Amino acid sequence: MDRLKQIEAFVAVAAKGSLTAVAGALGVAPAVIGRRIDSLEERLGVKLLRRTTRRITLTHEGSAFLEDCQRILADIANAEASVSAGGVKASGHLRVTAPGGFGRRHVAPLVPGFVAQHPEVSLSLNLSDRVVDIVNEGYDCAIRVGDLPDSNLVSLRLADNRRQCVAAPAYLEKAGRPQVPADLSMHACLTLSSEASQTRGWAFLVDGELVHVRPQGRVDCSDGQVLHQWCLAGLGIAWRSTWEVERDIAEGRLVEVLAEHAAPPNGIYALVPHRKHLPLRVRLWIDFVRHTYGDAGYWRGGP
Repeated sequence: MDRLKQIEAFVAVAAKGSLTAVAGALGVAPAVIGRRIDSLEERLGVKLLRRTTRRITLTHEGSAFLEDCQRILADIANAEASVSAGGVKASGHLRVTAPGGFGRRHVAPLVPGFVAQHPEVSLSLNLSDRVVDIVNEGYDCAIRVGDLPDSNLVSLRLADNRRQCVAAPAYLEKAGRPQVPADLSMHACLTLSSEASQTRGWAFLVDGELVHVRPQGRVDCSDGQVLHQWCLAGLGIAWRSTWEVERDIAEGRLVEVLAEHAAPPNGIYALVPHRKHLPLRVRLWIDFVRHTYGDAGYWRGGP
């Protein structure tokens, strides 16, 4: 509690530039505010404020520390508001983007529940398989699946995502089961076409090392959902995400192969333009999605 009071005093003094003004607003003596600042500086071992009889200014260290302190206090305020029955309600318009297939199955079905909980929030959902520029296109949050490219965006991991090689039982009865990734060269593989984004091929662990295989097949498609349907129809082996095929595996429509060579999982992420001053509606949306995806049973019984 003392640390929080010290941080609050520091942020307030930095904003108002006066111990007296802050003390008056809090109903305490200026000396109390001064002691809180002194204790904070002593604990950190640096000077945060330059104090003269005329004015108070931030040191270089104080300027750097202030930004983090403001974020901490904003996080506390948002956390309290989100759980307090009498707290500030989330409001305003929320713009979210997600990949088409994943968004249809695992983002769009969450929207009714979220807006029911937060009736003063409106929401627009964009489903697109292109990489949307959320900053320049004005989106509050993007849901992304897989490895993330380097960027200045802030990413928050929502769940693990694993790729699995799968096939229909009828296909495996006819063609046999591959034992090692190299065996895929003798199988009909359902691959994304060359204009799609899966440029490195299918990833596997072989003797403890990550390798990429570029299998060939008689048919390919730029749409992963079509590959999924072809795989269910027994046309060949596909390399699909857990979120797409786990229910099919649980219910026997598909069988996983090469499981012992499966690559380590990547992730399902929420991306936001920045962490500072994140609107409450965005924070609550991310918490809502993360809570849903964090339930292991969701992926077998979800949409």
